[in-house]
Amino acid sequence: MRKLKFFLKLFITLMLLLIINIIFAFISYHITSWLYDWLGNHPQGFWLQLWTVVGVFVLFACSVIITFLIGLKKQRNYWDSIVDALSRIAKGDFTVKLDLKADEDQFGQLIHGINHMAVELGELERIRQEFISNVSHEIQSPLTSINGFAKALQNMDLPEDKRQHYLTIIEMESNRLSKISDNLLKLTALESQHPPFEPKHYRLDKQLRNVVLALEPNWLAKNIEMALQLENLSVMADEDLMNQVWMNLLSNSIKFTPAAGTITISTSTQMDMITIAIHDNGIGLSAEQQKYVFERFYKADQSRTAENGGSGLGLSIVKKIIDMHNGTITVESELAEFTTFLVTLPLELSFKKTSAE
Repeated sequence: MRKLKFFLKLFITLMLLLIINIIFAFISYHITSWLYDWLGNHPQGFWLQLWTVVGVFVLFACSVIITFLIGLKKQRNYWDSIVDALSRIAKGDFTVKLDLKADEDQFGQLIHGINHMAVELGELERIRQEFISNVSHEIQSPLTSINGFAKALQNMDLPEDKRQHYLTIIEMESNRLSKISDNLLKLTALESQHPPFEPKHYRLDKQLRNVVLALEPNWLAKNIEMALQLENLSVMADEDLMNQVWMNLLSNSIKFTPAAGTITISTSTQMDMITIAIHDNGIGLSAEQQKYVFERFYKADQSRTAENGGSGLGLSIVKKIIDMHNGTITVESELAEFTTFLVTLPLELSFKKTSAE
């Protein structure tokens, strides 16, 4: 298609040049004839054709020079617009949009590239500002609580029970600050050019059982029933990172599952993929909440910050780790009924190694 367009353009250009030269020949013939009549001298043969050709050349040269000067001015305006746009982008103005009309050549691709770059940088700047705003808000909230209750503790007449209550809140908010800082460091490490990633071959079912045992005090305190439906499966993954995934997902399920509820962890394989499902009959998520549940600092339940120390970073970390493993994570949920997180991971490497063993 591109070659056809190129040859079509070439053919049209040649035809235009031919027509222009015919017109110039017509004009040159009549001008030279008029000059011969005015001078009273009519050359014959070669000289007659020579001066006609010279006339055609002069007319053609003049038209080329005029076209070049017009094009040069237009090109200078283009470059001035592009330099100005790049200068504005460098100063942080990402609302730049070049409306210059250009063909689908290299110049047109340059204009399209600059417009695309401005849009992408603008989106990155929006995310950066939103991230800073969210971090500031998350840090400011516990700091305000710590500051307020620390001042309240300066009251010498404060009853001992209230003093202990205030100290408990200060400790809780301090732990919350520490958790936010820790999660931010983890996100920074995961999004660096060389994130910590050391995949190895290990038993996934054993890892899931160990996570359930590690969180036993949490789900026993709420009398939650844990149902495990795990196959004997091996995966090739970063064990430490995946351990964090299961800890975050299961902690969330325990946190939002009511007392005497049920959490089910199951695995299933299909060809070279494994799916791990963590299902609970907790508070659930609306369709709108499911869209943003993996975004940084998003909290489906806004009240959980004060009570449970949530920072809204856990599921963002989970999503990043799953992406690093070329897997996917999705959520299915109904309000006040259930929530299921589905993690799908590739198993090609593990199948090859198992076969060899």
